[in-house]
Formats: sequence, structure tokens, C-alpha cells
Amino acid sequence: MTTDASPDSAAEPPAAEVPDRTGYLDAESQRKMRDCVIQLAFQGDTARFDEFVRVLSDATPPGVEVILRGSSIMGHKWHHPEEPFDHDGPGTSDLDVTFVGGNMIMLFHEYHIPGIHSVPLSDEHPFASTALGPLRQRLCEMCGRPVNLQATTSLVQFVRDVVMDQPYLVLLKKPDEDDDESEGDDGERDASQRDASQRDASQRDASQRDASQRDATAEGQS
Repeated sequence: MTTDASPDSAAEPPAAEVPDRTGYLDAESQRKMRDCVIQLAFQGDTARFDEFVRVLSDATPPGVEVILRGSSIMGHKWHHPEEPFDHDGPGTSDLDVTFVGGNMIMLFHEYHIPGIHSVPLSDEHPFASTALGPLRQRLCEMCGRPVNLQATTSLVQFVRDVVMDQPYLVLLKKPDEDDDESEGDDGERDASQRDASQRDASQRDASQRDASQRDATAEGQS
């Protein structure tokens, strides 16, 4: 027979304990926030979290970064430690996902700042992005809780204007196609330069061998 734990005896959710402002992008702080969201929002199941990120990745075009913020990465509301994650019961706290860069902002119809910061596609704004509606529905079903999707053209402005410098977890970064092409061009140039250097070295070696043979022949005839 089991008994319900009293509020005083219930275990408090883990807190990420990351520093304010710019001190949360180091690898250790990102790891702590990742562990926190896995424990709180995915019941400690890393595979479920990885699948969540994979689904987001499949829907994310090149040149876009995806971040997660809110109580799921901190264990409590920003600046309100007395309000822990799922304070009102299991599945009541949402996950706040933001797409940064690319043309994701064009998929929204409602904005905090037109053309720069969208409102979140959420229960409060269910028609903010019809294009992302199916993705949000799938993510909500995967997590068993609301998942809000938002977009911004500038991470710096978003952090300053919307989230007021609160920490965030980087879920994924999709490199820009131009960057990939540039890296490919650089690799081709490097390969061409190596081939040219090898040809030059081979030609020099051959010339030196020919010169040595001619010298040896001349000495033999004298």
C-alpha cells in the first residue's frame, strides 16, 4: 500500500544552478541544463529527449539554431525559485522552443516585433503559425505537455528584448548551406594545392636523378 507524499516531504526538482546572463553558454552549464530538462520533462529518459531533438532537427532548415528556455532547464521559473517546474501538476509546465535565424520568422503571422520576433505558437496563440501547427502537435504528443514554438531573426535581440537575458539551452545548430559549400570549395582547393605540390616535388626529383645520371655518364667517359 502506498501513501501520497506530503508537500513538505516531496522531492524538489533539480535546479540547473547556472549563472545569470552570459555565463551559461559554457559546456558545463549547457550540460547541467540538458540534464535538468531530461529529468523534468522527459522523466530521465535520454532517448526520448534525443527523439524530441531529432524531430525538431528534421523540421529545421539550414542556417537555423534552435534553443530551449524556461523552467524546464532551470527547475523553476526565471527569478521565481518558489515556482518549480510542473508546479500545478504533472504536464502543466510547457517547453519554450525558439528558432533563431533563417527564414523561420516568415512562417508566422503574429509578432512581438513585426519581422523580427514572433509570438509563440501556443495555446494562447493557436493560429500564430499554421505551417508549424502539425510539428507542434507532434511535439506536444511526444512530451505529454504543451510545447510552444517561436521564431526570431536575431538571437542577440531576442535575448535582450524578449527573454530578458534568461539562460537558454542550445538544442541544435544547422549550418548554412553557403558555409557547407565554402568548406567544400576550401577542401577542393586544398586537395588541388596538395596535388600540385606533389607534382612539383616529383618533377624536381626526376630532374635531380637525370642530372645525377648525366654527371655519372660524363665522369665515366672522361
